[in-house]
Amino acid sequence: MSAASRAPLRSNRSIRSIRTARSTRVRRRAALTAGAAVAALLVTACGSGGTSGGGGNTNFVTGTDGIATVARGERTPAPDLSGKTIAGKTLDVADYKGKVVVLNVWGSWCNPCRAEAKYFAKVSKEYAGKGVQFVGINTRDTSTGAALAFEKDWDITYPSLYDPTGKLLLRFDRGTLNPQAIPSTLILDRDGKIAARSLSALSEERLVKMLKPVVAEK
Repeated sequence: MSAASRAPLRSNRSIRSIRTARSTRVRRRAALTAGAAVAALLVTACGSGGTSGGGGNTNFVTGTDGIATVARGERTPAPDLSGKTIAGKTLDVADYKGKVVVLNVWGSWCNPCRAEAKYFAKVSKEYAGKGVQFVGINTRDTSTGAALAFEKDWDITYPSLYDPTGKLLLRFDRGTLNPQAIPSTLILDRDGKIAARSLSALSEERLVKMLKPVVAEK
């Protein structure tokens, strides 16, 4: 083969090599961006609270007790929260529209989560017949074994979505009542919109205080 005929082959190989390298760099940047976002969210893990991310008109008011609330006409819908539970079943929070939903973000490794667990177990049973559904979002547990043991220890009977890397939590828009700490608790109204949020462990009294006004809405 002459030098002239080999030249196009070398050129084609070079082009393919350049395209492959560019594609690899794009994938790496995307992975690093996602990883950084998850790390930023979880940096407040097991903290005592935080502030809302993002700017603009957030439409919510935070009381002296740390509970933030939004007026009924100014609420934003919760994002898609669906997937496998720690028990291996399929769950979609949207299926609970028509009920008030209590979302609790927790991890078995989190001491404040342990402190509030007995209150969530108790209140979830007391409100089971009042149109209220509790749902957990378990995060940063590398396997479901520890999470299942946690639920057994605290007699938690409601389901929990398994979200080890925090991907579900990142679906919440910045500037809304998004969960930014572990534990966090959100109350969704009957239309699936975010009505209240706490970024710290809750006592039974504070949990009921968050829940009652939304349950009372008609």
